Amino acid sequence: MKIHEYQAKDILRHYGIPVSPGKVATTPEQAEQIAREFGVPVVVKAQVYVGGRGKAGGVKFGETPEQARTVAGRILGMDIKGLTVEKVLIGPKVDIQEEYYIGVVLDRASQAPVVMVSAAGGVDIEEVAEQTPEKILKYVVDVRWGLPAFQARDLLERAGMPHIVIAQGGAILAALVRAFLESDATLAEINPLALTRDGQVIAADAKILIDDNALPRQKEYATWAEPEEANPLEFEAKAEGLTYVKLDGSVGIIGNGAGLVMTTLDMVARAGGQPANFLDIGGGAKAETMKKALLFVSRDPQVKGILVNIFGGITRGEEVARGIILAQQELPPGMPIVARLSGTGEVEGRALLADAGLTWGTDMRDAAQKIVAEIAAKGK
Repeated sequence: MKIHEYQAKDILRHYGIPVSPGKVATTPEQAEQIAREFGVPVVVKAQVYVGGRGKAGGVKFGETPEQARTVAGRILGMDIKGLTVEKVLIGPKVDIQEEYYIGVVLDRASQAPVVMVSAAGGVDIEEVAEQTPEKILKYVVDVRWGLPAFQARDLLERAGMPHIVIAQGGAILAALVRAFLESDATLAEINPLALTRDGQVIAADAKILIDDNALPRQKEYATWAEPEEANPLEFEAKAEGLTYVKLDGSVGIIGNGAGLVMTTLDMVARAGGQPANFLDIGGGAKAETMKKALLFVSRDPQVKGILVNIFGGITRGEEVARGIILAQQELPPGMPIVARLSGTGEVEGRALLADAGLTWGTDMRDAAQKIVAEIAAKGK
């Protein structure tokens, strides 16, 4: 379950982590009043369940209460990656000297929480991981003991942080791990962990994801759920009986079986693409089901092309092909689709696709490479 920045900061505050103060406003008038209460220049931050708010224009400063009202009016109602901004967080403008990153993520490979620490904070950690992975220090946490403060300080030192950050940040990182474990999180990060010009180390921003399976135990956090606001497509998919998860890439993914879909996501990433979603149509899907899935995935404005990966059994290849062909007239013009059909009905399905002038892959890797190439060519 996704929660807002102000809610994540509430959790961190509960664990003794110093966070930048703030109050939530849903109207420009409320934003102005909150700015008057603080009596200093403020930052106005969109509260939506996606990253990249700053780049999208969802983070602005107000030097006066009147300016805070004006910028809040511009941010409220904005569309950021398909989500409408309905509330903003108003807080004093932080005079930041340096920015760092600390986080904890549940790692599938090690099946344990992994601490990540980097002196390159304030930017997308995914970009750092991709372009300069050596700047990220990782440490696997033993859930029985958590992360003692002395180990946390050692990690910060090894990451190349200054002594003032190590001295204050050790307790912060140790508390972040406790918050992660006790809230049943799958991700907890502070980015940036800010060193202010007056020598304080604080969480200037925070992000926490709670494991949906733990919500019966985390009753307070469960009340924070805003399913429609979290992602309208995910909410609508659930209502229509589709197993769909929204991601941040441009390659739509449709498959049958969770394991196959997950493998398809990995294959697209290896081919240089970024998956836009997870959609499992299940077993026995007919042509209408495939058409419905294709049209649903194409509603995401970030999707530039779709990869269909089906292993035929009770789901027949020719039914999948008919569904793809049926969807053509209703899909956005020029939307590339590559299908990989294997198993029952694959020969018939491939023949139908070929007759319709549609592309298919000889195997999963070939299909992933083709859709990534077609999207890249379309963007030129």
